[in-house]
Amino acid sequence: MASSTSKKSRQLSQERIYDALMTSRTADEITLAFKDGRIVTGALVFNHLKGTGRLINVEEEMSMDFAVDEIRDVRG
Repeated sequence: MASSTSKKSRQLSQERIYDALMTSRTADEITLAFKDGRIVTGALVFNHLKGTGRLINVEEEMSMDFAVDEIRDVRG
């Protein structure tokens, strides 16, 4: 059985994603890499109880909702 660390692309565990999102809540800007290949940067609004959030990029006039299970990586 192959472990998740043997995957070609970096993918954090659900627990580490939650931790990264919780610590990034006060950052001015973070970058989220999604499992479908999208990479989006913006300010974070995160509801840890629901496991959902919103990323807001004011400069690009864009906001998007997401669920934690859609995320592959978090960079602050």
